[in-house]
Amino acid sequence: MPEQNNVTNSLAHTKWNCKYHVVFAPKYRRKVFYNEKRAAIRDIIRTLCQWKGVEIIEGEVCPDHIHLLLSIPPKMSVSGFMGYLKGKSSLMIFQKFGNMKFAYRNREFWCKGYYVDTVGKNTKAIKEYIENQLKMDRESDQISLYDPRDPFTGSK
Repeated sequence: MPEQNNVTNSLAHTKWNCKYHVVFAPKYRRKVFYNEKRAAIRDIIRTLCQWKGVEIIEGEVCPDHIHLLLSIPPKMSVSGFMGYLKGKSSLMIFQKFGNMKFAYRNREFWCKGYYVDTVGKNTKAIKEYIENQLKMDRESDQISLYDPRDPFTGSK
């Protein structure tokens, strides 16, 4: 795989190098991506990106959100692609896992918004961040903020 910093793609009359870091989560930030669901959502996202000609440079499916480093052609808007990705993937998820319909009303699987940032020349740093995201999430879950004092005792 070539180094992604200097790769320029081309359309008919355009040379382009557009990369975006995208983060989105399921509704209510539920932790639903485990085992077969994690593999299924990865396959669904890969398929939908291939259909639109979007390259996934790096991706991570965390239990409660998804990080993607995408190369989206300039003929397609980021918001248009994200609407397509979230809409089609939710239909495919509900088709594959029918029991999830009851946890999400009106077949709304994803939160309304998403985070997007242009990568620019920081491709390597963003790629490393996404690779280590799951490890950092596990480490932060292990940190305990247990306070043995009773919070309901006051000075009165």
